[in-house]
Amino acid sequence: MSAILLATINAKWIHPSLALRLLKANLGEYEHEAEILEFAIRQPFSEKLEAILKANPRILGLSVAIWNHTATKELLEAAFQTWGQKRPVVVLGGPEASSLDEDAPLFRYADYVVRGEGEIVFRELCARILKGSHAEPSVKTIPSAISVSGKFIAAKPVDLAAIDPGCRLYTQEDLTRKLTYVEASRGCPFGCEFCMSSLDKTVRFFPLAPFLEHMEDLFQRGARAFKFLDRTFNLDRLRAASILEFFLARLEQARQARYETQCYVHFEMIPSNFPTELRTLLMRFPPNSLRLEVGVQTFNAKTSALVNRESDPEKELENLVFLREKTNAIIHADLIAGLPGEDFASFANGFNRLWLALSGEDRGGAPETCENRTEIQLGILKCLPGTPLARKSGELGLCFSETPPYDVLETSALSRQELDRIKNFARFWELLVNRGAACGAVLFSGSDNIFDSFMYIAGKLRERFGRNWGIDKKELLEAFNSVAASLASAPVRL
Repeated sequence: MSAILLATINAKWIHPSLALRLLKANLGEYEHEAEILEFAIRQPFSEKLEAILKANPRILGLSVAIWNHTATKELLEAAFQTWGQKRPVVVLGGPEASSLDEDAPLFRYADYVVRGEGEIVFRELCARILKGSHAEPSVKTIPSAISVSGKFIAAKPVDLAAIDPGCRLYTQEDLTRKLTYVEASRGCPFGCEFCMSSLDKTVRFFPLAPFLEHMEDLFQRGARAFKFLDRTFNLDRLRAASILEFFLARLEQARQARYETQCYVHFEMIPSNFPTELRTLLMRFPPNSLRLEVGVQTFNAKTSALVNRESDPEKELENLVFLREKTNAIIHADLIAGLPGEDFASFANGFNRLWLALSGEDRGGAPETCENRTEIQLGILKCLPGTPLARKSGELGLCFSETPPYDVLETSALSRQELDRIKNFARFWELLVNRGAACGAVLFSGSDNIFDSFMYIAGKLRERFGRNWGIDKKELLEAFNSVAASLASAPVRL
């Protein structure tokens, strides 16, 4: 039995939690008394519950995010029924626990809730609990807390130069079979009101030299799939250039050594910030080694202003064309439906503009000539608890679900029916286009209004199957090709 159990439910098995490793790595003298236990969201419930009960720790720390909120609550409900009076001290943290209202049902099962960066606060809290003082008033004096109010502990931002980045706790299985999550910075300078990062515009960086040493250690231990958690990787172009150069050197090393496993790195980048020095480096990455996530979100200037999002649409489109034409990067561009002030026609226009920038001539011709290096991730706006947007939802005319994932249901500019159609569009777009199945279809040869065309097809596919999930891939592609062919011979304008 470990004194401290750190657990979470990951979105997928291949997504290990860096947060848990950060907490364990910074427990100091208590690190050897802590164990990490990770689950996957689709893992049988009984397996999760049995593992938690069997561990029988004194302290159970759970990291809660939007995707595992409900599953975590269900797990705690069942565990409490079994524990009775003899149970661990439950400490909740993570982005979801940091933003929920204090009366959220999830917190009924928490003895403590750590809000913010918990590396130091959690260690100090564990020390008090393990010494038997967790119920005493002295818990209010936790040095690294901004405040303590009942069970809620607000943590001060940590000094990134003073903490252990946790990379050393990735196991060999983690490094060779899963994604390796790393972070070179925290924070975001922008104020997009739908994002939790808008609450703190301070960007802090891990010291570069030690960070690169940790990356070298991970690479030498077998890590090949690096995914950066930084929200704005290319904010500081000189730091970004140093990191890109590091990975280019490792890629060349891997090529010369003829490693069996493909090495690649994934960054989230600001769409308007690709200066010459970064462009030159990005052009050097070989095929399948670089993945870029670019959050465009909207091309509507009025909408951008309403959510306090800085944007330069023409510059963003120019940079996307550069990435497609001049680099080998796999490009993942995000658009959000349901933002305040953007109606159906405006969203359709934005989608078409993004499609034309990303598609070029790549999408035409036979399937075997289509590289499918670009993806448009069409998301639905989420009114995340604690964000400025959620607080202003009424005045902005937003109606949204009060349970995770907090999707917007309708807006003053977009009806519920229109949003439902966009959701159906997004699902079939993911299945058919982003995953490459429909890449060579006649639909994509020269169309400048892909939105209307695919909206029609998505509607017909929903009619055909009665759903947009659990469909046999072969049947789906056959149905798609049939509808697309009929549309090509008689175009539909919606």
